[in-house]
Amino acid sequence: MVLRFVGIYVLLGLLHICTGSRLRQEDSPPRIVEHPSDLIVSKGEPATLNCKAEGRPAPTVEWYKDGERVETDRDNPRSHRMLLPSGSLFFLRIVHGRRSKPDDGSYVCVARNYLGEAVSHNASLEVASKCALTGTSSVFSVVLRDDFRQNPADAVVAAGEPVLFECQPPRGHPEPTISWKKDGVNIDDRDDRITIRGGKLMITNARKSDAGKYVCVGTNMVGERDSEVAELTVLERPSFVKRPVSQVSLADESVNFQCEARGDPVPIVRWRKEDGDLPKGRFEILEDNTLSLRRVTPADVGSYTCLAENMVGKAEASVSLTVHVPPAFAVRPRNQVVSVGRTVTFQCEASGNPQPAIFWQREGSLNLLFSYQPPQPTSRLSVSQTGDLTITDAQRSDAGYYSCQALNIAGSVITKALLEVTDACAQNSVARPEGNRCASAARSPEPLEPQWGGRCL
Repeated sequence: MVLRFVGIYVLLGLLHICTGSRLRQEDSPPRIVEHPSDLIVSKGEPATLNCKAEGRPAPTVEWYKDGERVETDRDNPRSHRMLLPSGSLFFLRIVHGRRSKPDDGSYVCVARNYLGEAVSHNASLEVASKCALTGTSSVFSVVLRDDFRQNPADAVVAAGEPVLFECQPPRGHPEPTISWKKDGVNIDDRDDRITIRGGKLMITNARKSDAGKYVCVGTNMVGERDSEVAELTVLERPSFVKRPVSQVSLADESVNFQCEARGDPVPIVRWRKEDGDLPKGRFEILEDNTLSLRRVTPADVGSYTCLAENMVGKAEASVSLTVHVPPAFAVRPRNQVVSVGRTVTFQCEASGNPQPAIFWQREGSLNLLFSYQPPQPTSRLSVSQTGDLTITDAQRSDAGYYSCQALNIAGSVITKALLEVTDACAQNSVARPEGNRCASAARSPEPLEPQWGGRCL
């Protein structure tokens, strides 16, 4: 019978081609995408044999039982068999008896279009007897026992990782179908992260909310059996609730780096200093994992890392500490005596962080002299890159106090020295019985400090 219909459809396909119609590239022969499954159904109960086919143009579907075409409502409106739009065969009630043709047998669905046909797998439909329904038949004795062939096992995963539960239900006839429950509630596999296939439950990208107790349920028409409980524990890798922030501090002040982390289990938080140790005797890690540094020094400058770690992972956050130091004089200018026309240099050097800028000012003048100023052709005063003040071709009008000031963002300091301009030293030595004042000044060990000297505020 099937071969006769195959021949008819092949003939129709040839006629379609011979009439001048051209095959469209997007057309395709039928393909079964959902095959029917074996059924055991009670007499008088409804049942459905599923079948779904794809193709272009959309294929027509017919059913055959034991090799003979099945009559449906499309052939006879009074038929108790309905051909659904999807292609499935629906029985309003299962017929089984001597007076009418029984519905039990072996079924296939056949999908056809002008390009060909596709035949599904065989599916048997059996009619259960009353004794089978009560469980007295040996067919169902296995199903009624709680002997799962494989129970799901407990699982521990980190959030974001996949989960796989496996289950094999008791043997039965019909073969039990598998479903899953979490905390006593049926699992909805419409969630894109959840897949139930065979006896496996797969969860991708596990969340904390997925944690709970899972049960595999095997069901057929006799009843259902629950597997042993499998518990899912979802741990959480450490993450920062409050990250530390880089700090800029003055020397001798205190600094706090906050670091707050969460995770499951609760992570252990530790601190370390890159390329060195934490300042001995001057640091403390508080109860909230804050790193506290006391009386910071330039040696404390660097990178500090907060490390949060538990059994499933770790997280790190690094910050920097910058310590600003106010300027301090390394070399102070000395009082000097110079002859008219000679060159004199006042040395002045300062340290600090950041490196301080040095500038000079003559007492009573508003002009400031910086090292980065280009020399003026008409000026006899200049400041070197290191901060030294040089006066060439000294004149009596150059005499007076000269102040050196060092400045950075942490503060400033100032000192000054006296310049005396005289006639030639040889003349002074003859005129003055106390001796050569030039030589005496050169040997003077200490500069003359101004009464108003000190830090600039």
